[in-house]
Amino acid sequence: MRIFLAILLASGIALAQTSERPRLSATPVKVGDVAGAKDSQGAGPAQAESAGQNALTIPSGSKIPLTLAQAISTKTAREGDPVYAQTAFPFVLNEKVLVPAGTYIQGKISHVARAGRTKGRAEILMHFTSMIYPSGYTVLLPGSVENTPGSEDKTVKDKEGTIQQDKNTGKRIEDAAKGGAVAGTAGSIGGLAAGGLTGARAGGGAGLAAGVAWALLKRGPDVKLDVGTSIEMEIQRDVPLDGSRLKLASAKP
Repeated sequence: MRIFLAILLASGIALAQTSERPRLSATPVKVGDVAGAKDSQGAGPAQAESAGQNALTIPSGSKIPLTLAQAISTKTAREGDPVYAQTAFPFVLNEKVLVPAGTYIQGKISHVARAGRTKGRAEILMHFTSMIYPSGYTVLLPGSVENTPGSEDKTVKDKEGTIQQDKNTGKRIEDAAKGGAVAGTAGSIGGLAAGGLTGARAGGGAGLAAGVAWALLKRGPDVKLDVGTSIEMEIQRDVPLDGSRLKLASAKP
């Protein structure tokens, strides 16, 4: 009898403790409810609105004038060499300065070819890869050479931005004529001293031929871009900017 009463008492205590415990809801919490909680505090929408106001873009196809900060020549340049330039004038879009003057532009040389001895012209290809604002704000670029204003003896031959030296056929013929005349005169003098009039004629002809051959076998001119050379850079695809970083850049001298 005592054992039965003890079991009955233990069962009553356990039942009372179970009824006092709070019941857990089986309903799952939705992601939207969490987002709504953040929205009610004002953090989510405020950040999104701020990001939207500061989002700016340099459109694809924009052209920005640059000046070279170092000399480049196909005689000494190698693929992979760095290229340094600066913006020569502010780039403005919708009454906003997106790229101030004096912004550093960095790139690299992608291809170099010297002129041949009988054919082929010197050419060089460079691409611009980054833009560094005066504040230090850095933006990655896909930029190419669109034009070389003021360079009368160079042209941009393709959409990639390859700078090519113009033909110099007339100058090479002129050089050949001058070289041949000098060599021919020297040969004539040598032939005259050695064999009289007949020797002078033979020596002059041989000297003329040698002079012309020497002039025509010289390499064509290299592409030479001096410090301060004007280059027009074209942006190849849209470049996103952080407007808040631009304000910091414009606030500094």
